[in-house]
Amino acid sequence: MQSNEVLEALYQTIIDRREQPKEGSYTCYLFEKGLDKILKKVGEECSETIIAAKNGDNHETVLEISDLLYHLMVMMVNEGIPLSDVLAELDRRSEKTGNLKTFHQVDKNS
Repeated sequence: MQSNEVLEALYQTIIDRREQPKEGSYTCYLFEKGLDKILKKVGEECSETIIAAKNGDNHETVLEISDLLYHLMVMMVNEGIPLSDVLAELDRRSEKTGNLKTFHQVDKNS
């Protein structure tokens, strides 16, 4: 299965859990608790991903990235954001070259 197929299958599974809840499903639990709980989990997984990467543990980083992607997809389904919109935006961005943004200098002493 190609990576986009894996993402699409996961996204569809999350939609299915929302439309046809299954007892004991973690995904259903998140939908029941609502957006605040989903966003809390996205934040937690983001922080855990950063910590794993900072610790130089690639295996743990992969696990945390996977958790983050899953929770982001739950958020997307909850908010009605199609996976195709995100994939299309990534595709659009991949066609850009030489798009380095100019960042302004920040005085860290202020």
